[in-house]
Amino acid sequence: MRSSEKPYVLLVAEKIYLEIVEIKDKNKNFSNIDAIDAFIGSEVYNYMSSGKFHDEWLNELKQNNYIDKKTKKKIPQETIKLLNIQKNMMIKQLIQFPNLYYAKSHFPLEISQRAFDHLWRMCESYELWCRETKQKNLIKLNIID
Repeated sequence: MRSSEKPYVLLVAEKIYLEIVEIKDKNKNFSNIDAIDAFIGSEVYNYMSSGKFHDEWLNELKQNNYIDKKTKKKIPQETIKLLNIQKNMMIKQLIQFPNLYYAKSHFPLEISQRAFDHLWRMCESYELWCRETKQKNLIKLNIID
């Protein structure tokens, strides 16, 4: 990868990643697993899992005629389609069922595990992009190691 310009589909992964890093910074004894668990059910998690994050972002892009504010370039329609697919995937993977995180056995329910796995993959994707673009200083969780 030649450019360190972040692909649009990674912006949500970066947001999730930075939120989890912040949780770990506030809770020094937390593992990555603990931090992701703490992220589930947070305000940002609820915002993303409802689809509002993407709705507002796509609406902002539409109002700006799909011109990137930083690069001043037109965002390809394929990218907009990918963002809509990503939005639908986030809603499905991060589905919310209040108070159902643990069963009596204290193991995560399948739905909660699916959300956790999705968040983990998002963090992995962000770290892989950081590694590929030689921005290892952005890697804070070391999930891919």
